[in-house]
Amino acid sequence: MKMNFPIKILTLAALIMSGCSKTVPAVSETGTVPENDPVSETVSSEAENISGYVDIGTEKYRGFTVDNVYHSAENGDIHYNVYIPESYDGSEPYALYFTLPGYEGLYFQGVAQNLKAEAFGFEAQKYNDKMIIAAPQLSDWGETSADQTIALAEYFLETYNIDREKVYANGYSGGGETMSIVMGKRPELFTAYLHCSSQWDGDPEILAASRVPVYLAVGGNDEYYGSEPTKDIYDTLYALYEKQGLTKEEINDILVLDVKEHEYFTERNMDNEHGGGGLFAYDEEIMSWLFSK
Repeated sequence: MKMNFPIKILTLAALIMSGCSKTVPAVSETGTVPENDPVSETVSSEAENISGYVDIGTEKYRGFTVDNVYHSAENGDIHYNVYIPESYDGSEPYALYFTLPGYEGLYFQGVAQNLKAEAFGFEAQKYNDKMIIAAPQLSDWGETSADQTIALAEYFLETYNIDREKVYANGYSGGGETMSIVMGKRPELFTAYLHCSSQWDGDPEILAASRVPVYLAVGGNDEYYGSEPTKDIYDTLYALYEKQGLTKEEINDILVLDVKEHEYFTERNMDNEHGGGGLFAYDEEIMSWLFSK
């Protein structure tokens, strides 16, 4: 059994005005809806389509509530897993972190497979104990999933008390392709982005205009993508920042290229450099960069 949550006060107002009966969770003064609040409701399809609603999963995996579904009126069903610290009560703003998995973690691979295959969502907890972590399980690595990621990010920003200066993301492999499209559409939603073992499919000019910091990490001999696509987007963004008049020091503060030698992986008992991109989750230098922005 799952529980449906409204996501906007507008939905509630519309229901009241239309005479539709509905029991809703309490909304705090910050405008947040506690995700663990029990709620029983009947919602007309017309009201649901105003903004969408969420089915809350009932299963847990290592602190994450898994298989939640945000039913977006514009972007369809968006599956995600979420970690919300026990200390979160909506009274103060928390950081927000989105982690998008590679192919092995997409929804058709099985519920919570992204959490079982990658450690980013767990390692991130070591850097900020006041941070909500969303781990979407999307269906592809293109425009559809990018638009769903944007919709889900907007849902979290509207529903929870989030520190807008601490909204982070990483994308690994196919998830990196998706997040690069997001960063080429709505970079202003995020504070900093970690791009792991992937290629860049998004619009670099929109990203450069926002100056959102990006860390590009890849194995020099990545078996799937190679390292050239990562180097190419670095060069492209660097040139765009130079055109804006930024100094070398200013560019280096918001743009990092980190191409790992093969020894980086073998020293960590990994021979495959693309699969080894998951090791970046354990790299304190990389993760500290992300969460320090």
